[in-house]
Amino acid sequence: MTNKKQSSSTLASLASSVLTDSGSSKIQKTLAGSVLSQAGTTHQTGSEMESLASAVLQSNKYNQTTLSLAASVLSQSNKKR
Repeated sequence: MTNKKQSSSTLASLASSVLTDSGSSKIQKTLAGSVLSQAGTTHQTGSEMESLASAVLQSNKYNQTTLSLAASVLSQSNKKR
């Protein structure tokens, strides 16, 4: 079954900004890369990225940008996993 969900243009733009910002953290860049890979494609979040995004959302140490990227990544995960 193909994934019909895609990253929104707003989140893709945010992800692009994160990737070009030298002040972005490694976790932000990792999540941003996943968000961009799911923009305009049928790519689906892998299990490792699912786990990472889930851990970010369960933590209170991340800023809103990181949380938004993690939520986007997780929303495109495999429901059967």
